[in-house]
Amino acid sequence: MPRIIPIRDLKDTTAISQMCNESNEPVYITKNGYGDMVIMSMKAYEEKMFIADVYSKLAEAEVEIKEGKVSDAYEGLRALREKYGL
Repeated sequence: MPRIIPIRDLKDTTAISQMCNESNEPVYITKNGYGDMVIMSMKAYEEKMFIADVYSKLAEAEVEIKEGKVSDAYEGLRALREKYGL
């Protein structure tokens, strides 16, 4: 379940930090009842960026395979596996 808090609650930085680190989900900040910002822990952010990078590399590899560049795609996937220990 998403956590939604008003911007005035950002004054308690320790509680916000704890809230962010308790979950891999972002915390949504509202201002005057409307969405304004999203914050998350560094761990959650890095995981999201890792997944986005993997999907991007997979999409590139699929395009290369469709274009007949199978060896290039294979090398790209192998490099990705080595980089992330997959």
